Parts: sequence; structure tokens; C-alpha cells
Amino acid sequence: MASLPHGVYAIADGSAGRPVLDLVSAFVRGGAAIVQLRLKDAGAGEFLLLAREARRLCAGKTLFFINDRPDIARLAEADGLHLGQDDLPLAEARKIVGPDMIIGISTHSDSEIDAGQAADYIGFGPIFATSSKPGAPLPPPHGIDGLRKAVQRSKVPVVAIGGITSKTARDVYVAGAHCVASIADLCRAADPEAAVRALVDWAAR
Repeated sequence: MASLPHGVYAIADGSAGRPVLDLVSAFVRGGAAIVQLRLKDAGAGEFLLLAREARRLCAGKTLFFINDRPDIARLAEADGLHLGQDDLPLAEARKIVGPDMIIGISTHSDSEIDAGQAADYIGFGPIFATSSKPGAPLPPPHGIDGLRKAVQRSKVPVVAIGGITSKTARDVYVAGAHCVASIADLCRAADPEAAVRALVDWAAR
């Protein structure tokens, strides 16, 4: 199993109004350590086609993850899978993807952090207010202090997510986040490649 690299975890979201493969290409060129394909509204066939092409774009350059769908992750030969709290349980997803795929799980509270320690990493957030999940039942932002406590509590790497921009990335890294994840700030940027590069610059400091 590959280990989770430090750096920028860029999420290509199908609701951003841009072709997701264009976003994937831009994120790879920008130097993202991980690119995740997140397609909440795509049918399984469309998702698989896009995932296989995204996998090709990432191959040899960055790790490629799939959101929510262990079946798509396995068929597309992804490097990783990210699960939400309402997706398949971790143990069941592992049966589908096998022992070598990196699996992460979203967490928002101490109890979810504790339950997520069987994963290879946890996503924790929202750190700041976010516009990428309108209507989603997310808790209030945890802030930097909440992130710091989550890092101290977790035995597995923590990926910070939720409203993170190049202006706040330094504080997120200093708080101990293994990776900085971003959806809206990257997908809606005028220049997604440059937006990723700005976050990568902070990761390298």
C-alpha cells in the first residue's frame, strides 16, 4: 500500500461548472499530491468512464482517489477511496477494493475521529465556512484550534478540509494537518492550476 503523501489534496467536483477532466489536468499540472474525483450526480457508467480517463491523467504524477464509490475505485484502479459517514462501512468497502488501496473517511467530531482510526487517514472539517456543500448537515466550523485538537487525537494522518484557501493554508499546516484539501477554492478559481500551485507553495515551506 502506498503511504499518504504530504501536500495538497485537490478535489475535482462535478458541480463546479467546469469539465472535471480539465480540472484534473490542471490540478496535476499545479503539483497536487492527491487528486480526488467527486461526482455526486453522475451515473455509474459515466463515473467509470471519467474515472478511467482521470486515472490516466494522474498516472505517474499524483495519486488518484475516488469519492464514495468503492466499485468505481476498484474498476478504475484508483490509488485511494474516500468515504463519507453515510457511505459503505469501511470494512465492507475494504472487501471490494482489496488490502492495498488507501481508504480515508470523513469525520466531524471526536466520536467520528475515534471510529475512523481503522482507516488509513481521516478527513476532518469543516475547518472554516465552506460553500462547496450547500444544504449539507455540517457542524459549525472547527477552526484552527479544533483542527489542532483533532490532529492530537488521531493516530492516523489528518486531511484538513472546509473553506481552506491560500490565505489560510499556512495556519492549517502549522496546526499539524498532513494534507490540505480543497474543493470550491480550486474548482471555481479563475486559474485552477495556479490556485493549486499557491497551496503547494505553502506545503513546501
